[in-house]
Amino acid sequence: MRKTATSLPSRARRQGRAPAGQPVRPPAPGEGKRGEDGHLAYLLRQAQAAARLSLERALASTGLTHPQFVVLTMLKAYPGLSGADCARIALLTPQTVNVIIGNLERDGAIARAPHPVHGRVLQWTLTRHGLALLARARRQATVLERRLVRGLSQRDLAAIRRWLAHVAADLHQA
Repeated sequence: MRKTATSLPSRARRQGRAPAGQPVRPPAPGEGKRGEDGHLAYLLRQAQAAARLSLERALASTGLTHPQFVVLTMLKAYPGLSGADCARIALLTPQTVNVIIGNLERDGAIARAPHPVHGRVLQWTLTRHGLALLARARRQATVLERRLVRGLSQRDLAAIRRWLAHVAADLHQA
């Protein structure tokens, strides 16, 4: 019987080695360099991508995209943001936020008002419809967040939050 990459000992498989002439199969998430031996920046990216895909699937029933959910969340937390400020804190491009804002305004989820000092700047706030839409989406997101923290103590979770906030602040300044 000929050995295949999947019949290799698990350590060799995790390290991406295969007998000569056999294709190397990449490790599954959590294995090899995609696991605890991986580079930290890659592991952060891998986790973010998995979380985003899970959230997009969860939000599908609400009709919101992940970027729309982020914009609504930021506008609830910080009512009156301009589009440019919203783009900065939502980690999206101004062009993307302009499209999102246009769609959310068209759908009645947000409303605009001119800035009291800078008349050309528009400030955005959630409407009653936007608040209800965000509440439905937040319920879906909460299911994912519970899954993310499953098995973590409050102390571990606080340490992870502190570390992630530190990484973002530190690298933002670099």
